[in-house]
Amino acid sequence: MPKLTKRTVESLPPKASDYFVWDSQIPGFGVRVMPSGARSYQAQYRKGGRTRRVSLGRHGKITVDEARRLAKELMGQVAKGENPAEEIAVERRAPTVASLCDRFFQDHVVERCKPTTQAEYRRSLNIFIKPEIGSFKVVDVERKDISALHHKMRATPYQANRTLQVLSKMFNMAEIWGLRPDGSNPCRHVPKYREKKRERFLSQSELQRLGAVLSDVEQSGEESVHVVAAFRLLILTGCRLREIQTLRWDYITGNGMELPDTKTGARRIPLPEAARAILSALPRTPGHPYVIEGKVEDAHITDLQHPWRRIRARAGLDDVRIHDLRHTYASNAVSSGMPIQMVGRLLGHSQIQTTMRYAHLADDPVRRAAEENANRLSGFVLGQSPTPPPLRVVG
Repeated sequence: MPKLTKRTVESLPPKASDYFVWDSQIPGFGVRVMPSGARSYQAQYRKGGRTRRVSLGRHGKITVDEARRLAKELMGQVAKGENPAEEIAVERRAPTVASLCDRFFQDHVVERCKPTTQAEYRRSLNIFIKPEIGSFKVVDVERKDISALHHKMRATPYQANRTLQVLSKMFNMAEIWGLRPDGSNPCRHVPKYREKKRERFLSQSELQRLGAVLSDVEQSGEESVHVVAAFRLLILTGCRLREIQTLRWDYITGNGMELPDTKTGARRIPLPEAARAILSALPRTPGHPYVIEGKVEDAHITDLQHPWRRIRARAGLDDVRIHDLRHTYASNAVSSGMPIQMVGRLLGHSQIQTTMRYAHLADDPVRRAAEENANRLSGFVLGQSPTPPPLRVVG
């Protein structure tokens, strides 16, 4: 066995099959010569009764001296009881973030999340996460990688924060599945961007314009009666879009709408007389299960966004989203003096904090009452009314 040098390595002829030439100075250090003529440096040792071999690099990519140094380091690890070949094999078998995304979606999201949430998760996984860190090994992802991805999306803070939430949940599941050590979630301590909550409520005049447009497009046939009914029901009930979109006739009872599965679980929604009148006037195809009929037989309508864009443009409400109809319902309820807890129940909020975004509107009836009361008392205090209205005695 000669000492491996650049000259001896390059002079080794290729044969019909692979063969090895071992160095005379470092036991287990050698070069592998392949039939193609390619040569790669190797380190070989025994561990657990088995021969283990590690490729150190191709000749030409690294020098003999570099390979010899790597072989010494590897043999030093073996002397300490380590098994570098197995560690390398485990690393190579380790799943990528892309494969974790697929498993996370199939084994967790599909099993536990509602269709709308599944769509949001799929979008984050396929559009934002896989292209950026999909090739990374799951075990190699660090906080700086997550922070860089999040920072890259800073122009859309809401989407950046939703993507961060998806990543955090996914890496929590990676720990549960044994793909990362416990407590190693790389999303921890990555600060979210501040989000500006969008609050758009329709005024009385805007509601009147919208109502007039709904009547016009219904009478002209520009929009179907089911489309118009959907928007009217959204305004009168404060329901979420999907709750009306997928509403079935058998969900409607004398107590209201008995929805078996909503964003916050099963819930009963009151049906005011105005809403019941809309349902009573709505044409119903015999045997059709859905209230808002779609174009496909026995299916609910799947697209209300395009009709809404046409309707809102005609009403001069281009900045109003469908979800703003729900905000309008809530704002009117709070402004009329309804307790915030009751509004939360009407909206189906699982947490009072969600409803508290409307709390400032509760000041309106208080201000009106204060103004009216001050006007009644002002004649006494300021002498502006010779015959002030009588004080009402409460007792």
